[in-house]
Amino acid sequence: MKNLLSLALFLGILFTGFAFTACDETETEDLTTVQLEVFGPSPALRGGELRFIGKNMDRVTAIILPDNIEVKTFVSKTKGELVIAIPQDAMPGKIVVKSPDGDIQSKTPLTFLEPISIEGFAPATVKAGDKLTINGDYLNLIAEVIFDGDVVVDSTDFVSKSRKKIEVIVPIEARTGKFVVSNGAEMPALVYSATELQVKLPVIGSMNPNPVKPGASLQIGGTDLDLVKSIRFAEGIDVGAFTINTAKTQIDVTVPDDVKEGKLKLIAHSGVEVESSTLLSLVGPAVSSIAPSPVKNGEELTITGTNLDLVTGIKFAGNADGAVLSKTATQLVVTVPLTATEGVVTLTASSGKTAGTPAITLVKPVITGFAPASLMAGGDITISGTDLDLIRKVSFPGNLSVDVVPTSPTSLTVTVPPASVGSAVLIVTTTNGSTVSSAATLTVEAANKPVATAVAPATLKPGAMLTIQGTKLHLVESVYFGTIKATSFGTRSAATIEVQVPAAVASGKQAAKMVAFDGAEVMTPEFTVSGTDPVTAQTKMVMDFETRSSSDWHAPDWDNWGGSYDAAKAKADGYITLLSRPGWWVVGCNHPDPNGGWPVVDPGNYVLKVDIKTNKPIKITGDYEFIFKIGGEDVKSKLMVEGDYIVTPGNDWATLTLAIDGVLSNPTRNGGDFGIVLNYSDAGTDFAGLCFDNIRFDPK
Repeated sequence: MKNLLSLALFLGILFTGFAFTACDETETEDLTTVQLEVFGPSPALRGGELRFIGKNMDRVTAIILPDNIEVKTFVSKTKGELVIAIPQDAMPGKIVVKSPDGDIQSKTPLTFLEPISIEGFAPATVKAGDKLTINGDYLNLIAEVIFDGDVVVDSTDFVSKSRKKIEVIVPIEARTGKFVVSNGAEMPALVYSATELQVKLPVIGSMNPNPVKPGASLQIGGTDLDLVKSIRFAEGIDVGAFTINTAKTQIDVTVPDDVKEGKLKLIAHSGVEVESSTLLSLVGPAVSSIAPSPVKNGEELTITGTNLDLVTGIKFAGNADGAVLSKTATQLVVTVPLTATEGVVTLTASSGKTAGTPAITLVKPVITGFAPASLMAGGDITISGTDLDLIRKVSFPGNLSVDVVPTSPTSLTVTVPPASVGSAVLIVTTTNGSTVSSAATLTVEAANKPVATAVAPATLKPGAMLTIQGTKLHLVESVYFGTIKATSFGTRSAATIEVQVPAAVASGKQAAKMVAFDGAEVMTPEFTVSGTDPVTAQTKMVMDFETRSSSDWHAPDWDNWGGSYDAAKAKADGYITLLSRPGWWVVGCNHPDPNGGWPVVDPGNYVLKVDIKTNKPIKITGDYEFIFKIGGEDVKSKLMVEGDYIVTPGNDWATLTLAIDGVLSNPTRNGGDFGIVLNYSDAGTDFAGLCFDNIRFDPK
């Protein structure tokens, strides 16, 4: 049976242990020298047996185990086998077999099965900085102690380490929970404590004063307050600067100015939050009186009370913000907004605390009189009174009003609207929208001159009929569009004039001038004349895009540098229509004009004109700038813009007029690049359908 066990052990060791020597078949066998063949088991258990099999093993004098542990006492020793008990403090490593023949070192190391265990720890409750003792077995193999929250203490920082015990200082970041010991291997062996280690936290016992004033000192009483890393006030306002007394029972902290009411939290170094059981209340501003009363819009109001230095916002009735001129704990001086209305003034602190004043009353203008009491529309009246500088609008008979900005609190001169007529009291509107009426009645007689109140349509072409509405239009002798006198009329009455816009009137926004029989001149409201300005004998054409032969060098297909338009269609139409957003060049030319050269003018006497048309409004979605190149110099324009669109009146042709005085050289250059360029060509707007024609100089 013993032989069978030995054979089994030998075979097992061949597979789980290691062979160290072998005999060469050509060698002559040595019958006396110690020869080690195998040892095992490996891995082994400390306290168990380790067997060495070979020849002449009875001559072995000692076994040296790592770390330099010498074993001379053998469990058994025969010629073929040596058995020893493995000491508990043996370590992994290579073995040395000693004999009179010399030392034999194993080729492979002895390894161990390591049954690391935690049997207990003390004390059960600790505070950061205390010493924790961990008891168990094979703790000498431990490289790290890991506290809850992944707080690691390396073995180099252990107080002590042995097989049965580890002593470690509890780190400040540790928190309640099970801890882990690790051998620190790449695939570590981890052993958890059976129960949680209780780690002390700071305790809040009191807060004084409560309520507290923002910006003042707060004393927080409690225990273990040295564990506090920061203090968190309501709404996540953290404070890391504070002092702790030597007994660790009181924290002194300055309350932030923007603190809010709510529960306070102490944040331990472990990150654990400890919340107060009671709310931290705050002192807010309080008002005892205001002066003067009544107060005038735009002037100073003094508010008296307590804790007024906390005020950060002042809101008057009418949703008007007051401007703080000065503030102390007991007095606040503020400018009353011009738009403030009567009512309570609300004071607000950063903490959210508010206080209201007694309802304020406001000074109002007083109209003591006006002169003259009766006049013709269009004349001036002078209003007398007090606090008239608060007035922003005066309303006259006929429900017509005039905006004003008075320069005196006692006198205001204002022109009666030309269309005003009838008798009524004067009504003035103040900066805050309140109104005051005069005691006396103003009588306004109709003016002996025409008054235009409206025109229609808002946009029209030359040759179309413009309708002017107003009063006393029967007094109109003639109507002018710029310097061009209208010659054709439709209806003419005291309330309406229909006048045909002359064909030569320039396009663009303008007003017509009505001249009365007595020579008085009255302008109509503005309207827009669509269409293009005429090309006259005085016009100096730069590019007209009419159909021309390619040999001319200026046909649309020759100058289409950017490929931005259909050249064949442009030749047929006689103008350019963009297909999409062009690149840098829309159209360009850098050679002389064979038809006599580019025109040369004095920019002080001429303007640059370009006819443009939008087939539909073009939405502006990015920056852009069209540049009209004249002899290599730039005349820049956004074209015709209304709101967020490029649009010509009625999506029809219109003339864009651009000043060139001080922009182009004097005289203008007749060499260099000529044409149209789009700057910011990558900014987004799609210019499809935008048309260009007739780049030209015209006299001013």
